[in-house]
Amino acid sequence: MKHSWVLAAVGLGMATPLPVANGPGDVTAISVLPSLGSVVVVVDVQGAVNVKDFTLSNPARLVVDVEGARLKIPGVLYDGAIRGGIVHIRYAQFRPDVVRIVLELESLRDYQLEYVDDTIRISFNTDHQFSAWSSGTLPRTPVETASVLPVSDGFAETRAVLQQSVQDRITVTWDSASIADVMAAFAEFSGRSILLGRNVNAVIWAEIKDQPWDVALREILDINGLQAQEDEQTGMIRIVNPIEVAARDSLQPRQTVIMSLNFKRASGIADVLRQTIGGRGTVVADSLTNQIIITDIQSRLEEDTILVRQLDIPTPQVVIHAKLIFVDRTDIEQLGVRYDLGNDQQFFNRLVQRPDPSTLVGVDTDGDGINDALIAEETFPKNINIIDLGGNSLAAIGNAGAQLPSSALELIFSTAIGNFNLTAFVEALQEVQLADLQAEPLITTADNTQAEILVGERTPIRVIDAGTQGAVGGPVAPVATIRFEETGIRLRVTPHVTNAGQVLMRIHVENSSIREAPSDIGFTLQTQETDNEILVNDGETMVIAGLTVTQVTVAKSGIPFLVDLPILGRIFGFTSRREQRRDLLILVTPTIVYNQATELIGR
Repeated sequence: MKHSWVLAAVGLGMATPLPVANGPGDVTAISVLPSLGSVVVVVDVQGAVNVKDFTLSNPARLVVDVEGARLKIPGVLYDGAIRGGIVHIRYAQFRPDVVRIVLELESLRDYQLEYVDDTIRISFNTDHQFSAWSSGTLPRTPVETASVLPVSDGFAETRAVLQQSVQDRITVTWDSASIADVMAAFAEFSGRSILLGRNVNAVIWAEIKDQPWDVALREILDINGLQAQEDEQTGMIRIVNPIEVAARDSLQPRQTVIMSLNFKRASGIADVLRQTIGGRGTVVADSLTNQIIITDIQSRLEEDTILVRQLDIPTPQVVIHAKLIFVDRTDIEQLGVRYDLGNDQQFFNRLVQRPDPSTLVGVDTDGDGINDALIAEETFPKNINIIDLGGNSLAAIGNAGAQLPSSALELIFSTAIGNFNLTAFVEALQEVQLADLQAEPLITTADNTQAEILVGERTPIRVIDAGTQGAVGGPVAPVATIRFEETGIRLRVTPHVTNAGQVLMRIHVENSSIREAPSDIGFTLQTQETDNEILVNDGETMVIAGLTVTQVTVAKSGIPFLVDLPILGRIFGFTSRREQRRDLLILVTPTIVYNQATELIGR
């Protein structure tokens, strides 16, 4: 699809949407290219998108939102070089369907934005010269290019960047040519002004075939131990001897600048700056005012301050919402049967009390004044088991004495069989225990900063040291000490916001409790926890842990052989079935806090 809309705008902070057809699209590359008297930011787009732009101040920024698009650029960071007033570039997936591009500028200025043939171009007028940059492969001829050299003290660019140059190519041969003649040829070919230092002497042997002229110039200077410096105001190139540059720097007076930081700690910025500052430069951090004091020569002081501005950027905030679900279910089924078989002369006296015949007294049962029955006033003590196998009665004695504790149902059955009484006790219990614990800890922390939340209690536990020796000659006395154990819901997380708008988290989730141990050891500490490192999209919920444990315990006791009989076996024994099921589920949802600070860095 061909698009051709052009918009001229000024940096006044107003949103100006381009009327582009809706549809899914991809942002595949971002480049910063030099043109005739301007700098052009080229955004490659595949598919139809909407484009909105607005400006922000303090610091100066141009924000471009590509709506209906996904970010398909690999994680390539901007190199930090200042190109035509562009200090820094950041880009990320601001929303699921919005790619945000933030151009950090030296100052708000007029710009032109156009969307032509699946390419978004933002151009600024500039007189500065610089090298091109791209998140991918530089386009061959994206715009009309002028002769350009990077703005770099000593041309300290890597060779990989030099090979991406888009300058005009040169083919030339020098045989024993003076450095003055070679530089004159480069000035003529490029249209640039090139000046030689006082003590710059060299004889050049070189054969250049179809190479960008700036790459060829760098290589020739490098092999002869020389450097090129470009004046940012005039664009003139100076060829100098690095030894003389070092000697000149040693004679330059030092100056001091105090910079206040807004977002980062002065101590951290100072540590980074000490690794890059020149040999005569010093950096001091003031933690009370969060300022850094930089002392350096004038030619390097501006570079130091630019580096500080690039490092002092806001840190995005991340809200971590975790959800812990613990379900503990216990099913208990118990059935017990007790019975007693015997008569007044033959019994074990364990379940049913028997009357003592020696305490029989006459009782008038029908109210006619004549005793017509005998009733025992006392029963045999429980510790007396009477067994009488003589006489004409059938000898039959039986007891099943297993008892079900805390039974919910107690059923008594009694019947007479001849001179014997059969008494049965049926006890049953069914119990269901359900514990459902849901905890939702919520915590907010800065990028790359560990945060921890604990909701619980500190339980004192007494520890007895039985081996402690007492006084000389005295008894050995145990010594008790108190130790506090922290239990409850704990969430510990360290998030990192990636350049693609995702959240990489190192997370620890824990649920712990103290229970009294069944033995004499005191207490047991029960813990469910997980440690994980995951990558999650902004606002996406992910299950980081799940566990189901089922434990079934069946116990059966009773009279041997009889307890194993089908159906009838239940009346000769005691059965217990215990099923315990534990479910654990842990979910986490990170959310990046979108505010003015995160807009600054393009997230």
